[in-house]
Amino acid sequence: MLHFKYSSLIDAPVEVVWNFYERPDILQRLTPPWQPVEIVRYEGGLEIGAISEFRIVLGLLPVRWVAQHTEYKKYQLFTDEQIEGPMQSWVHRHQFVQENGKTRLTDAIAFSLPGGSPIETLLSAWVNERLEHMFRYRHEVTQRECKQT
Repeated sequence: MLHFKYSSLIDAPVEVVWNFYERPDILQRLTPPWQPVEIVRYEGGLEIGAISEFRIVLGLLPVRWVAQHTEYKKYQLFTDEQIEGPMQSWVHRHQFVQENGKTRLTDAIAFSLPGGSPIETLLSAWVNERLEHMFRYRHEVTQRECKQT
């Protein structure tokens, strides 16, 4: 099992950041333009049972990725888990913590790559680098959209 974590301080109260994440177009806003991702559906908001479905391109192959929300505490956290996709397993927790009138936004992911330990050893640095770029972009967008003037 591999782990990835990205955290930043957003210059806005938790309620503002949370409400931004509740937007119906949030996946479009947070998907980096360089990623070969098509958002197929997004149903149910952030609550338990919500579904996100993507078509991603890995090499030349389109792959279906479906995640379902399995944990939800308003203004605190929500968790999505892959139910179909390219990973052996994927659990992504989004956490929102108030910190001196701002929001500590943390994305923590526990995942396994298909092929087990040898593949994880070979690809973990590459996967972590891709995740780092994606979440840096997502947090920058969140900062820009939520910053208090």
